[in-house]
Amino acid sequence: MSDPRVFFAAERTLLAWVRSGVTIMALGFVVAKFGLFLTLMSAASGATHLVHHHAWTDTLGVMLVAAGALVILGAQYNHHLYVRTLPEHDVPTMALPWMTVALSLSVVLCGVLLAIYLALG
Repeated sequence: MSDPRVFFAAERTLLAWVRSGVTIMALGFVVAKFGLFLTLMSAASGATHLVHHHAWTDTLGVMLVAAGALVILGAQYNHHLYVRTLPEHDVPTMALPWMTVALSLSVVLCGVLLAIYLALG
């Protein structure tokens, strides 16, 4: 008797990790752009000591975006290894079996491109 609930629980776990990785990447973007906010505020107020935080926040933001992408990549790899251990009758036949891999890798690619954008800009 087939019980796909285990497989679907693994899918939900993967999606939760993807959501967590996206959240980490969004936090990295906010941190990196906060440095730009500090620079604009220091220019408007005439305080020059806030400008030094700009490079620090950029670096931290890029690191957080890269960490989020790595979290998603690791979760996809872990999911793949786990699904391979399931009995064949517990893995349901799906119309698009590549969809979770495509979702994960496309979000990772967006994270990498975002990290490059933040590092260069």
